[in-house]
Amino acid sequence: MNAVPDATDRPALARASLAQASAATRRPGYDPDAVAIGIVHLGPGAFHRAHQAEFADSVLASDPRWGICAVSLHSTGVRDALMPQDGLYTAATLDAEIGFRVIGSIREVLVAPEDPERVLARLAAAGTHLVTLTITEKGYCLDADGALDATHPDVAHDRAHPHIPRSAIGYLVEGLRRRRAAGLAPFTVLSCDNLVDNGHRLGAAVRALAAANDRGLAAWIESEGAFPRTMVDSIVPATDDALRARVAAATGLRDAWPVQREAFTQWVIEDRACGPMPDLAAVGATLTDDVPAYVQAKLRLLNGAHSTLAYLGLLAGHASVGEAMDDAALAGFVRVLMREDILPSLRAPQGLDLDAYVDAVLARFRNPSIRHALAQIAWDGSQKLPFRLFGTIADALAAGRGIDRLCLPVAAWMHFVRQRAGAGERVTDPLAERLFELGRACDGSAAADVPRFLALHDVFPPALRESPAFREALAQAYDCLRVPGCVGQVLRQFQPV
Repeated sequence: MNAVPDATDRPALARASLAQASAATRRPGYDPDAVAIGIVHLGPGAFHRAHQAEFADSVLASDPRWGICAVSLHSTGVRDALMPQDGLYTAATLDAEIGFRVIGSIREVLVAPEDPERVLARLAAAGTHLVTLTITEKGYCLDADGALDATHPDVAHDRAHPHIPRSAIGYLVEGLRRRRAAGLAPFTVLSCDNLVDNGHRLGAAVRALAAANDRGLAAWIESEGAFPRTMVDSIVPATDDALRARVAAATGLRDAWPVQREAFTQWVIEDRACGPMPDLAAVGATLTDDVPAYVQAKLRLLNGAHSTLAYLGLLAGHASVGEAMDDAALAGFVRVLMREDILPSLRAPQGLDLDAYVDAVLARFRNPSIRHALAQIAWDGSQKLPFRLFGTIADALAAGRGIDRLCLPVAAWMHFVRQRAGAGERVTDPLAERLFELGRACDGSAAADVPRFLALHDVFPPALRESPAFREALAQAYDCLRVPGCVGQVLRQFQPV
């Protein structure tokens, strides 16, 4: 058998080499030279290129107005990788069926600190009708209450120098100011980050920054602009050399920065805009007036189950979601938790079958082609658990339902913090230093440790901190998980016979 040639021997992916791609490689169904830029995207990381850019790629087959100008607000990595490839890259779908697709929707990549004027010109261009963002929650420069943080250094700069912005919010404001001055309508802005009420919070932040220098501009944005809420979902593991080699072997072309995702992908968009929009519904997106119900279903069923797998799985010695789902006790516990404890807290939006959604989530977790590290899912627990689990617990308490199962993943997070601190490690979390000191003070007993965690008032809401039922259930769960190697036995006790 002949050895597979080293990837360095393959021609680099580009317009000129696209014809040499393997027959199994799906190529753009349009002429990239005929594509106009109608979308500006801020933050072109792997998720954007595996998600929104792929939706846009599908739209371009019938409507060439919706090419993307990708704007990096900080690093040059995406620009340096994709521009020599004429903006092309490979999206690998790794699931029961495996596929490789060359995406051509990104027609331009700009690095904002290097050329802010080109970015602003693109935002102000008459052909730009949609701006999307994947900049992570910290990129919105919000304070603890979700409002624009006037003390943030980038916000302070943009207030003082509005025409040469640094923050994403500043670029949006200046781009909108230029459009108003030119007599153009505003663009629609879609936040695609996992931020509660993402569109509403983004719109409020943009108006707040605009009002700091021009109240008329802020009023125009409020009356004419649109910041629909969204929900996005697909598991997109980080790109590594193994993926690069796999893509080269499958496509016959060398790709500097391919992306990979599972087959499942979801984009839910509030059905409101202030101008032309690509027909995203025609390529699989969901337009709805009830985005919050979709968001809550995802946060509680998918993300809540993910965090449960992460903390209990790590405690049981597993490293990935796939390994955790191969543990019958853990997989059975998660299934029961979703169906018996989380589903009753949800209202199904029109068009979403929650029972089928649970089945789909569990099938995604078992996907053998995607290795999703539990340690990565465990990041930022202090910020994630309030949305993923605490709301469900509060609703269960209010309805008189049991919370014993729901408290186990919370207790597992606390043991995770304690164990990492005991090993001299800081967890990846905005409260890393506080959690490290707290974890070092713990002795493994609920009587000593649970009050320490509940004193984190910016993590645990008053309704839970002050609930005797929650404190008791959490303490019992914490003590149950105290003994190393006990996780499987404990989880089986919480499942129906």
